[in-house]
Amino acid sequence: MGKATREAYGEALRELGARFKDIIVLDADLSKSTKTNLFAKEYPNRFFNVGIAEQNLVGTAAGLAAAGKIPFVSTFAIFASGRAFEQIRNSVCYPKLNVKIAATHAGLTVGEDGATHQAIEDISLMRTIPNMTVIVPADATETHQAVTFAAQYKGPVYIRLGRMGAPDVFGGDYEFCHGKAVQLAEGNDLTIIATGMMVATARRAADELTQAGLSARVLNIHTIKPIDVAAIVAAANDTGAIVTCEEHSIIGGLGSAVAEVLVENAPVPLERVGVLDVFGESGTPDALLAKYNLTVADIVRAAKRVVSRKK
Repeated sequence: MGKATREAYGEALRELGARFKDIIVLDADLSKSTKTNLFAKEYPNRFFNVGIAEQNLVGTAAGLAAAGKIPFVSTFAIFASGRAFEQIRNSVCYPKLNVKIAATHAGLTVGEDGATHQAIEDISLMRTIPNMTVIVPADATETHQAVTFAAQYKGPVYIRLGRMGAPDVFGGDYEFCHGKAVQLAEGNDLTIIATGMMVATARRAADELTQAGLSARVLNIHTIKPIDVAAIVAAANDTGAIVTCEEHSIIGGLGSAVAEVLVENAPVPLERVGVLDVFGESGTPDALLAKYNLTVADIVRAAKRVVSRKK
């Protein structure tokens, strides 16, 4: 298991602090968990703990952005997307201020903290807001580059990060390109489109499908909004069937975004692997991924179903 994306975020922030003197980091009393404590130790005069006050966290960041700073704000994804939704919508995105929201502990793999802390709807909430860019990195390398991109991009960005270690997907030659899908495997029978920690799982599923005689293209969609319409349409036209994979509700997340592209441009059979219309529960990350059908075997079964639906 590789490094957690939240750890890569903290390390990237610390490095970027030397390059971008206008970066200011704010946290809601969770800096040890969100890893913003690495920045705080290096640049104490540019770090602010606002306490357990997420709405104030975002409102303060909006004011700093209006004054020309580059604020990064962090808390758990359930609080960033839920408790501070109004401030993100009205104080950040409506005036299109340069605020970066790096939300950690997203998805089921928060684990034992249970349903109240498992953000499985945050992608849906964030991508519906005008002017918001939504990024879900697959591993530590992609996270580092996504954070670097966010520091240079002018406008609101939501970066979704995880608690547990993420398998390494990319090497040192990887280059993050905002809004562009990354093809990880070629295939002709179907395309598996994944995001975040499910990208590594999708690659393993593609390998198993090869053994079963099915050739699967694999796409990493790290930017949920703006989504790479061209790559999705090309995959649909080339392979004729799509499976989406996400550690998020199938309602409003990657699966919904891909479905929107397909129905408007290239209708083909689609299967969505993700959390169904249910809450999570307390448990170990691996046990939860198995219970909520987010495993290699679940992707393989979805792939076989979708291929059987091809005309």
